[in-house]
Amino acid sequence: MDQNEAAPQQEQAAQAEVMPSLEESLKQAELKAQEHYDAWMYAKAEGENIRRRAQEDISKAQKFAVERFSNELLAVMDSLQAGLAVQTENVEGFKSGMELTLKQLTSAFEKFSIKEINPVGEKFDAHKHQAIGMVESEQEPNTVVSVMQKGYTLHDRILRPALVMVAKAKE
Repeated sequence: MDQNEAAPQQEQAAQAEVMPSLEESLKQAELKAQEHYDAWMYAKAEGENIRRRAQEDISKAQKFAVERFSNELLAVMDSLQAGLAVQTENVEGFKSGMELTLKQLTSAFEKFSIKEINPVGEKFDAHKHQAIGMVESEQEPNTVVSVMQKGYTLHDRILRPALVMVAKAKE
């Protein structure tokens, strides 16, 4: 072999060492693809687990959201039951027991930002009041004359509108 023939063979050998064969390249690409697929599957499963845990947390939060409020109402229930169990014919004693129970309930409402809507004398507001009827009155038209049932708000959101009678214009 002369020097001219040896050079191309040496070049091919050097290229073979530098550039892997097609089979090796394919195997490396397949391994990389499998790694990426495994990582993607892991991330997908982790995302599903996070979503499922979040749904469980939301479900529990909804289920037990009124737990603190319920505990406050238990004291009111106990007072009402104790009042009914008393064997007294004294109306004043019964009335004072009812007033104490009402104070307990009012206190529970205040703790949880439940506010009363008692709009006597105010202008009628369809967002806060529900008109049952209109009556002639000395008051200005569209003014609440009487409240049939008080309304309530929870953090400024209407739980129940006040049922009211509204003044109508004199004829």
